[in-house]
Amino acid sequence: MATSGSKVVIYAALAGNLLIAATKFGASFYTGSSAMLSEAIHSLVDSGNQGLLLYGIKRSSRPADDKHPFGYGMELYFWAFVVAILIFAVGAGVSIYEGVLKIVEPHPISNPIVNYVVLGAAIVFEGVAWSLALKEFAATKGRRGWLETVRASKDPTLFTVLFEDSAAMAGLIVALVGIALSQALDMPWLDGAASVAIGFILAGTAALLAYECKGLLIGEAADDRLTDTVARLVRNERGVESLNEMRSMHLGPADVLLALSLDFRDGLDIGQVETTIFRLEKRIKSQFPEVRRVFIEAQSKGDHRRMIQD
Repeated sequence: MATSGSKVVIYAALAGNLLIAATKFGASFYTGSSAMLSEAIHSLVDSGNQGLLLYGIKRSSRPADDKHPFGYGMELYFWAFVVAILIFAVGAGVSIYEGVLKIVEPHPISNPIVNYVVLGAAIVFEGVAWSLALKEFAATKGRRGWLETVRASKDPTLFTVLFEDSAAMAGLIVALVGIALSQALDMPWLDGAASVAIGFILAGTAALLAYECKGLLIGEAADDRLTDTVARLVRNERGVESLNEMRSMHLGPADVLLALSLDFRDGLDIGQVETTIFRLEKRIKSQFPEVRRVFIEAQSKGDHRRMIQD
């Protein structure tokens, strides 16, 4: 399931987006700004998305049962993918459509000062939510680069909220520039152009989110640090001759399934093999609490090689 820190980030983003969406809708209806309407829709979609992420966290935390023996952890990945689809279909689609209409039939913005005040306040609110998301995400980064951290992350709630807030900040700046230029140059169509640009920002964000969530949905292996350490633990186990094969998969942000094929030393009786398996599993889980299930197969190296070849 997601961490408590990621929940705080989602709640902060949800509260900010609901407040901002209501203000933007009021400003867009009052002034007739296409870019402001796109931003209002953007904030409303973001609010719904954060609600879906919270729903996904709750659903993924359910215990395993007979129909889902490995639990519901991957349901969080599904809802994160749904979020990506909504950003693309609703946020990007409506923004581009509204912008094209304004470009085809431009009309001046009335009372633009209202838009400036609302956008300025929105930048402040979004900036607070964005800084919280960035701080939470940076805590998981370590020495890795930002893109590398996104690729390695198994908690979609963190990078989804960060991407959404980053897109929101970019969209606010584009809307502010578009409205200002349309007023300063007396070119109302620039307001529509800003709306189209916001749509493309959302489309790019959605595509990146969908790509990352797809990898999690179809099953990603545990990171190299975990698998390398497990391999070392196996090699150091006195009852094990060799590690034939290791497979791992994330069933959730903090739920790893681990399968090992081991060649045990000749001469061990069944009781000694069982003791060795217990000792090894205990060591793995004590060092990596996210490893919830370990399946160990006893198989000679030769038999394992022949099975692969067959």
